[in-house]
Amino acid sequence: MPDSQKQAPQMATPGRRPLPGRSELVVMIAGLMAMNALAIDIMLPALNQISHDVGLTAEGVERDNRQQLIIFAYVLGFGAPQILWGPVTDRFGRRAPLFISLTGYIATAILCITIRDFHALLAARFVQGVFSSGVRLVATSTVRDLFAGRQMARFMSLVMTIFMVIPIVAPAVGQAVLFFGPWEWIFGALVIFGVVMMGWTWARLPETLPVEDRRPLNLTNALKSYGEVIRTPVTFGYMCASGVVFGALFSFIASSEQVFREVFRRGDDFALWFAGVAVMMACANFANARLVEKLGMRRISHTALIAFTLLSGSSALLTALFGENLVRFYPMFILTFACFGMMGSNFSALAMEPLGKIAGTASAAYGFATTTVASLIGMVIGANYDGTTIPLMLGFVCLGLASLAIILITEKGRLFSSR
Repeated sequence: MPDSQKQAPQMATPGRRPLPGRSELVVMIAGLMAMNALAIDIMLPALNQISHDVGLTAEGVERDNRQQLIIFAYVLGFGAPQILWGPVTDRFGRRAPLFISLTGYIATAILCITIRDFHALLAARFVQGVFSSGVRLVATSTVRDLFAGRQMARFMSLVMTIFMVIPIVAPAVGQAVLFFGPWEWIFGALVIFGVVMMGWTWARLPETLPVEDRRPLNLTNALKSYGEVIRTPVTFGYMCASGVVFGALFSFIASSEQVFREVFRRGDDFALWFAGVAVMMACANFANARLVEKLGMRRISHTALIAFTLLSGSSALLTALFGENLVRFYPMFILTFACFGMMGSNFSALAMEPLGKIAGTASAAYGFATTTVASLIGMVIGANYDGTTIPLMLGFVCLGLASLAIILITEKGRLFSSR
């Protein structure tokens, strides 16, 4: 069956354990992908306290943008190594790299508990991101092994709907941990979650890449596969567009605690405001899962990208004219982030669809663009935070316009196609 016509998980063959049911598979893949979000979002309420305890800032210093590096060090570690994980998973399958990655994720979380030096903590977070990238890559490659096209977009939208539970609850969990104990306990929570996911996947997730479909692991084959990614216009175009626009997501995540604590004086209930953003994104992902097979990936994602750009520009303009106001800013902001729920799964499915035979490599290239490139862009925007939301929202506008330009080139000037 052609990749574009895949509509259901492969059946188990003799000697292979069966796949979990669809609902369990959705939750399992969401759990694997959520390990990355949890490693970021659970510590957002603790960034200011961690920065003091590891010697970054002195007590009484309200703003030091370097605390964002605790997030970006992890994200940079998460992004770049996917280029290496891709060929590895296409050679050895999905299970072995998954369990190596889970073991490293757990071990580095334990290491972070013991560290009291800022630069050592950044190094440990970077390494944790490296192992987390292997987990994420296996999760997306497994989905591409089983689905393609709109079916993949629909499945990933369901995954993302479940996945968004983590950004909703993680900051609140982090805040609760700080209420009962020190910030080191936050890394203990990562250890527990990692152990749970290792046990579950070991028992229930079979190998989804048949031996006959595996590729030799050598530099020539790796370069050939990545060359195929670059030479495939749709894959390369949507990979670049995602890498650009997702810079907005990372810039907000890294500076969100500062924005709500310093601009709007809502530091004590920051977790609730952050959860509201995540809830709206989850609703958008669920709506996309219901609509994508009827309307198509391009119509939905192109409309969402334009709406994202217009909402960001409107928010920046209103703030410049009337000043900071949470009641006015927040509704527009959560609508802006809802657009990611209509872009992420669709951009990913569009990029991955033509390259089912090298799903690991394609997923690695896409992951590199949407993390390493996006995080570098996010660092630039986050570093320009000046105690107002205007630099953040103007950055969103620039990224939206750039991403739209890339898609116009990729689609040869045509938007909203039903393909």
